[in-house]
Amino acid sequence: MKLATLKSGGRDGSLVVVSRDLSRYQKVPKIAATLQFALDNWDDVVERLQAVYIALNDNGTWDAQPFDEELCHSPLPRAYQWADGSAYINHVELVRKARNAEVPASFYTDPLMYQGGSDSFIGPRDPIYALSEEWGIDLEAEVAVITGDVPMGASVERSAEAVRLVMLVNDVSLRNLIPNELLKGFGFFQSKAASAFSPVCVTPDELGDAWQDTKLRLPLNVQINERPFGKPNAGDDMTFNFAQLVAHAAKTRELAAGTIIGSGTVSNKQGNLHGSSIDNGGVGYCCLAEVRMYETIEHGAPKTSFLKFGDSVRIEMFDAAGASIFGAIDQTVSVYEERRP
Repeated sequence: MKLATLKSGGRDGSLVVVSRDLSRYQKVPKIAATLQFALDNWDDVVERLQAVYIALNDNGTWDAQPFDEELCHSPLPRAYQWADGSAYINHVELVRKARNAEVPASFYTDPLMYQGGSDSFIGPRDPIYALSEEWGIDLEAEVAVITGDVPMGASVERSAEAVRLVMLVNDVSLRNLIPNELLKGFGFFQSKAASAFSPVCVTPDELGDAWQDTKLRLPLNVQINERPFGKPNAGDDMTFNFAQLVAHAAKTRELAAGTIIGSGTVSNKQGNLHGSSIDNGGVGYCCLAEVRMYETIEHGAPKTSFLKFGDSVRIEMFDAAGASIFGAIDQTVSVYEERRP
């Protein structure tokens, strides 16, 4: 099943069911007005939503409308919790190697995770807003899951069962603000801008064989200024799967339905800079910081700049037949303008 949230309907938008080919949608106000309501009442509504989805794919709904990703908010325009992991240890290894530091042994057995701002996500076609290019604006292309209720201390097996939906995310980072913030010892805050999620989220069964061991085993395609930048496989080199990440988040607290857990920047192990870029036959990257790390390791200093105003970013994933699964996150970096809810 595929679900989306249209921007109409107030801060939390309007839930719609989307056809598998992303061509049509059906409003479902009598079942669930918002995605959060559906998650809060999942056992009561999931079969009815699935029935709408089946009918939609069979052209059996009389009032279906053409689906337009431009009209979408993030599936959850705001969430009770957004916690982002760093499941791809290759990314962490590069950060450490670039500054000649070792990766602590615990990083391979105990996931890294931070709690991000979840009060005001932006839509998948909204601008990446900032006030200054000097902040070091960077994309981070990731996969994320939305959970149902998870009890404190949930096992990995129970955490896997709690995964309700899967989607993509651009977890924007302001790289030049990170070092001073981390020196305070309290983690990220100002260095993390508003995140944008894919227009559509899907139930794990919709992913078929690509969803294995709570990992999404497909390439994540990234373009910057309409040029291929990355296509690493999200299932490769993922040290911690989503069940492990959810269990980690629930170790000392309950997780409420609608909690979003991110994978961290998708990153595959590859050779040196020359061999890792798409232009040179590699799988490329999901953030600019990573290519800058390779440049620092190989040349002593980074050469690639962070995003500038006017730059564009596109993040998308395709199935084995080449069809878009989640729709595209497609954003342009812009000077901040006050938004109205």
